[in-house]
Amino acid sequence: MTFRLGLTGSIGMGKSTTAAMFAEEGCPVWDADAAVHRLYSCGGAAVAPMQRVFPGAIQGDAVCRESLRQIIQTDPDALQQIEAIVHPLVARDRQTFIEAQTAPITVLDIPLLFETGAERYLDATVVVTTTPQEQRTRIQARGTMDASQMEAMIQKQMPDVEKRALADYVIETDSFDHARAQVRDVLDHIERTRLDA
Repeated sequence: MTFRLGLTGSIGMGKSTTAAMFAEEGCPVWDADAAVHRLYSCGGAAVAPMQRVFPGAIQGDAVCRESLRQIIQTDPDALQQIEAIVHPLVARDRQTFIEAQTAPITVLDIPLLFETGAERYLDATVVVTTTPQEQRTRIQARGTMDASQMEAMIQKQMPDVEKRALADYVIETDSFDHARAQVRDVLDHIERTRLDA
């Protein structure tokens, strides 16, 4: 059975880059966001159940995320209904991925890891972090949201300090080299102390 290491971090903290570093070290990586994209795409497992509840969200036999966003804005109960459909499908996708792995350590990239209680199904967790200033610089560099949207997004997420307090490991993403060294340290620690425990 592969060791299940959960990876999380708030927007702009460097989670995707750190996930790629774990992959470079030989860890299979499951990506929750990518799983949702698969479920929403043409023929995906979420399309039919979503069509029954929100027919207006289906375009070209796929779930349109923009339509879903508009539905959520107008219907206060919509998000809960969407999560009730999608979360079990995502959990099944994750479990199928885990069961297929033969590597000693598998990384599960889950943005809302602590918010959804996913740590219950994992062997350890790692949070990526950086300074608030660097976080905002990275988000602004993407050019996908203005300052007020960025602040609203940051406020909606669990505070970084809380995530770090809950995690087994913390990776500071202040530079590529430092982050990569910490990734190797985490894997080394798991291999020395937690595998076959």
